Amino acid sequence: MRTIDEYNFAGKKALVRVDFNVPLDAEYRITDDTRIRAAVPTIQKILADGGAVILMSHLGRPKNGPEEKYSLKHLVSRLSQEFNTNVLFAEDCVGPQAAQLAQELKPGEILLLENLRFHKAEEKGDADFAKELATLGDVYVNDAFGTAHREHASTAVIARYFPKDKVMGYVMNAELENARRVLGNAERPYTAIMGGAKISDKILIIEKLMDRVDNLLIGGGMSYTFVKADGGEIGSSLVEEDKIDLAKRLIGMAREKGVNLMIPVDSVVADAFSNEANIDTSLSHHIKPLWMGLDIGPTAREMYADVIRNSKTILWNGPMGVFEMSNFSVGTEAVADAVVDATRMGAYSLIGGGDSAAAVNKFGYADKVSYVSTGGGALLEYMEGKTLPGVAAIERDDY
Repeated sequence: MRTIDEYNFAGKKALVRVDFNVPLDAEYRITDDTRIRAAVPTIQKILADGGAVILMSHLGRPKNGPEEKYSLKHLVSRLSQEFNTNVLFAEDCVGPQAAQLAQELKPGEILLLENLRFHKAEEKGDADFAKELATLGDVYVNDAFGTAHREHASTAVIARYFPKDKVMGYVMNAELENARRVLGNAERPYTAIMGGAKISDKILIIEKLMDRVDNLLIGGGMSYTFVKADGGEIGSSLVEEDKIDLAKRLIGMAREKGVNLMIPVDSVVADAFSNEANIDTSLSHHIKPLWMGLDIGPTAREMYADVIRNSKTILWNGPMGVFEMSNFSVGTEAVADAVVDATRMGAYSLIGGGDSAAAVNKFGYADKVSYVSTGGGALLEYMEGKTLPGVAAIERDDY
């Protein structure tokens, strides 16, 4: 028993690990409900079968027990609205109240447990904590791909207490299917777009992609480590000095393997890290002292867009600049436009979670690309060839 469609939840209490790590504003209102909407089909399947749903998730990174800003009670009204029912809430994820609410839960009802990370035992992968959580349900459903790379109590360890009754939800299945599509025999030309601040976060995935892609487009803060490795003057742009030799090696590796590795030829530069800073355009290899590159420039935007629009498979992870600031979001939006155009013309496009997903959502393009991953770190680790504990725990009979 591996997938949710193979399981009948009639009369069962399903303990569902979801990823409801959603952003909240100062008044605790949800500002992006993408992860909640992603979990809806899994929850609806269980309810339609005649089962009851017990939802467990983390929210944020609480340091010392319960904190108001990280309480999942702020999600109750949104969930009640989504499922047109009164979603119950347990003020702790374990203990007498949670146990009683779970025991009394009837088919068709939904119970949300308080933040798992209010207990340090969650992130430690504590077996006793996992066992206590497991007593709440009859079947374990893991639908939290965004945390599948963590061997936490609720994402992996808990599965050992459901040897025959553990399945993946629709989000997990879709994430793995889409990742395998770009890992397998992807249609060519195949273009990977890698952005973000640090090259150190993307070393392994870039190395893996070298044997698969035709084009590798570099953007974001990490591009200036490549520019400096290529002999450029980058002013006060972000750079990882200890990764310059690595960048040189990657440039050489691309040349050897016939991969078209592109570094932005020009940049939007500023004299301060601020949306109100003085702005100019500069060749990326000739940025003036005290100026910093904060976005790819107009020529780079056109070059990148041209390559993307002529691609058949596209993987995008990481923004092209500081897209949170309007003056430095143009490059990321231009790439998003090109990805949408390519998708409309028949290309397959996978947006790799994290900031890339946030950018696509910000520009209103989430439904115009092939798939938007909910798990940035988990997707990268899976594509790097690492075993994800949350996936292995469902797939292995001995776990």
